[in-house]
Amino acid sequence: MQVNKLHTLLGHNDCIYALCEGSDPRYFYTGSGDGMVVEWDLDEPKDGKLIAKLDHSVYALAVDKQRNLLFVGHNFDGVHAIDLGDNKELWSLKLTDQAIFDIKVFGNELYVGTGDGVLIVLDIEERSQKKHIKLSSKSIRVMSIASSKRHLALGLSDNSIKVLDLVNDFKPIANLTGHTNSVFALGYSPDEKFLISGSRDAHLKIWDTINYFLDEDIVAHMYAINYLYFSENGKYLATCSMDKSIKVWDFEERKLKKVLDKARNAGHGTSINKVFWSTYTGQLVAVSDDRSISIWQIETQIV
Repeated sequence: MQVNKLHTLLGHNDCIYALCEGSDPRYFYTGSGDGMVVEWDLDEPKDGKLIAKLDHSVYALAVDKQRNLLFVGHNFDGVHAIDLGDNKELWSLKLTDQAIFDIKVFGNELYVGTGDGVLIVLDIEERSQKKHIKLSSKSIRVMSIASSKRHLALGLSDNSIKVLDLVNDFKPIANLTGHTNSVFALGYSPDEKFLISGSRDAHLKIWDTINYFLDEDIVAHMYAINYLYFSENGKYLATCSMDKSIKVWDFEERKLKKVLDKARNAGHGTSINKVFWSTYTGQLVAVSDDRSISIWQIETQIV
């Protein structure tokens, strides 16, 4: 597997925590501790465009492709909806005095995971709160949706993963235990046969979604796993960590294929917080505490 570092992008003044692909995948968005939300163009990546400047840090971003909106999780405040057609804020809702660690769009609903363990459900069309579900006294750190199954998985700082039924009014389906520290990373495989979790305990766990049983446990990194992301076809999985590395796994074979780090691939020198595979270019994009964004070209046939 050949890796070529293409770009290092600068512009944020604080750690970058949030990253997501646009409804037009030529663009992606970043949010950071400086409260800035920036749009980047993969065709001309060097110059980012500031589209929002908020008072507090931004840990979470989510794109609503149906409405061409970008939702911004504004810590200690709420959510902001930005129209990606003209990059203007359409509306905002004050929701919480807690951190917002993740947000997800599903149909007409927006799910907001907060630092006090509450899942807030918003009606996007009505621009209103529908439901508050208290799941834990600890933070909801990450969420993933299995669209076909209509399952919502949530990773928490109480070390658990909770799976809720989106068809039957958020009824609990499973409570997965096994991690020994906060669950920061979570993702369903594209075929929804597996749920993969990564934790501050540095373990990667693979859960079979038929009955949500543990299929495999991998000691994947030296320190906390911050995020994970599948390639579009589901063959490869990227994980990023507080240990300053990105690892690319052959998910079908359950084998480590490549380590991207500072020494070998001009990688990041501090914790890597988010990563995604671009569906536009097949490139791997990552953001870090070092305030920079990295873009790598990896053998195109893998994605």
